[in-house]
Amino acid sequence: MARGMPDIPFDVVAFDLDGTLADTAPDLAASLNHALAALGREGVPAENVRNLIGHGARALLRKGLAATGEASEELVEQGFPILIDHYAANICNETRAYPELEQALDALAAEGVALAICTNKPERLTHLLIDALGWDGRCAADVGGDTLPTRKPDPAMLHEAVGRAGDGRAAFVGDSIVDADTAKAARLPFIAVSFGFSDRPVEALGADAVIDSY
Repeated sequence: MARGMPDIPFDVVAFDLDGTLADTAPDLAASLNHALAALGREGVPAENVRNLIGHGARALLRKGLAATGEASEELVEQGFPILIDHYAANICNETRAYPELEQALDALAAEGVALAICTNKPERLTHLLIDALGWDGRCAADVGGDTLPTRKPDPAMLHEAVGRAGDGRAAFVGDSIVDADTAKAARLPFIAVSFGFSDRPVEALGADAVIDSY
């Protein structure tokens, strides 16, 4: 993506957040391991956490527990508020936007494209991160994992994000099979980034296009 992009075929471009717009893995890994330690567990190597992200913080904790022993729902419920409180207080210590992302967003906006975020991260944490990254006002819509009764890969979230951004021709940019399935269910083109948190090769996502950088 670059300035002067000709004939953008979309009115709205929606983005996943974690692993698509920003590398949030270091801070998520730190919060996961903080919660695991509070539960008496060994930590998960930070590089392994990248493949556990995508279904929300509760699923992340469940996977972290499974990687270190028993993963009962009782332990998940006990550790979840510990993880969330730590993450909220440390949400942007090491998180960074991907290179040239902001220039790409500016270029899309300059072409009249409305931007939206569609993430399984809860709204409160989504807004905390957006503020910490200095992105307040960049997007016409921010739909989080608790905005609606359902979450990705249910297409309702993506439809809601596109609708709030003004509707029209739309595409979804993401990094995981959850995002790919969401776009497919919403019947929207899916653009995959090759540098995110996918648990499988990007070629296996069935994307309409793959980008290696912004």
